[in-house]
Amino acid sequence: MSKDLIAHAKRLVKSLKGNKFGGDVSIVYNPLEYAWKSHEQYLVRYGQGQKKVLMLGMNPGPWGMSQTGVPFGEIAAVRDWMGIEEEVEKPKNEHAKRPIEGFACTRSEVSGKRLWGLFAERFESADSFFEEHFVVNFCPLVWMGESGKNITPDKLPAAEMEPVYAACRQHLKDVIETLQPEWLIGVGAFAEKQLATVVKAHFPEADLTVGKVLHPSPASPAANRGWAEAATKQLIAQGVWTDE
Repeated sequence: MSKDLIAHAKRLVKSLKGNKFGGDVSIVYNPLEYAWKSHEQYLVRYGQGQKKVLMLGMNPGPWGMSQTGVPFGEIAAVRDWMGIEEEVEKPKNEHAKRPIEGFACTRSEVSGKRLWGLFAERFESADSFFEEHFVVNFCPLVWMGESGKNITPDKLPAAEMEPVYAACRQHLKDVIETLQPEWLIGVGAFAEKQLATVVKAHFPEADLTVGKVLHPSPASPAANRGWAEAATKQLIAQGVWTDE
């Protein structure tokens, strides 16, 4: 199955090449290109077999997947917990205020630290977590303004995003078909919406349950009041996890 996931990811990269973005967008990164080695290792090591739960993020954070190529890829979590540390190249156009340093980056991605930290606490090992779970991002692109400020997909013009969403939804459909999960959990409302859209379009008769957890972003006051506890309660309440 990991071979299929690799093929899907390569197809997504190809589909996203050549898209142009105006407005406030200065530079666009795609870590599936310059951090492909790490992403491929993630798929090879942890994308094997059918999964019970597929969790979906939005797009890479500046100090997480942007650096490591792994969804919510906080460096310590990827290197120390998952055991992945590959060479990361430089993007073709690098923003001076958003340098790509790969695993040498000393910044921590708070969202990733919270997400993977919860899983590391609840499961004995990464292998144990990934036996029934998998995490992907809806979109691999990172948009930045001239100042280096992050621009999220929902803030970009609909006309420019239409081909991006089409490619990303096709990729998500392919991943769902490959992993055959029972649960589709959006990490945040945006991701939940994308899951619901793909299920309605491609799996209307399938026995799939769409849900969500609070996004672990530090920009969320609710997440800052105890994200791990809140997310655990949500997953238990939805029946994804049991109350151990």
